[in-house]
Amino acid sequence: MLARRKKVRLETERMTLRPPVHSDYGAWAALREASASFLIPWEPAWTNDHLTRKAFTNRVYWAQRSITSETGVPLFMFRRADEALVGAITLDHIRRGPAQAGTLGYWTGAPFARQGFMREAIEALVHYAFAGLDLSRIEAACLPENIASRGVLEKSGFKYEGVAQSYLQINGRWRNHVLYANLRGDRRGRAQV
Repeated sequence: MLARRKKVRLETERMTLRPPVHSDYGAWAALREASASFLIPWEPAWTNDHLTRKAFTNRVYWAQRSITSETGVPLFMFRRADEALVGAITLDHIRRGPAQAGTLGYWTGAPFARQGFMREAIEALVHYAFAGLDLSRIEAACLPENIASRGVLEKSGFKYEGVAQSYLQINGRWRNHVLYANLRGDRRGRAQV
């Protein structure tokens, strides 16, 4: 029996957020390549085939499996005014049972940075996670020196929770990350950093 595909489509003030499809390859590869120097300092090392059609095809299938199995919600962000791919946002590692939590990850292409697109996307996906998926906690982590990422998380209602030592390999090195979380019905007030 084939698993039924679930449809996820979120609308923000300026964007449509939806899972990647095969026809997005050209826009995705062009934006990632043009933004490489902007993205690489903050991301896990790109594999040699990172920008290939085959790697993208695997990404599309992974996105479909994640949504169907309810373990993740990988979405591409498109500006409605011109259908330009702005970036991507993913709610991944969704944990059920007593945790009811997931982990947020995201990237924006360099031409779209600092224009409020990511804040719109984060707020839409967090709302969907709480209201549509009945999650209780959304976690996010970033490098301590990534002031832009820390700022968008804080403006989107995430609160600083601490530092994870050697949390992820970024650009080939194990790096500490600052941890943030957004809780449904959060009453913690502003966290001190």
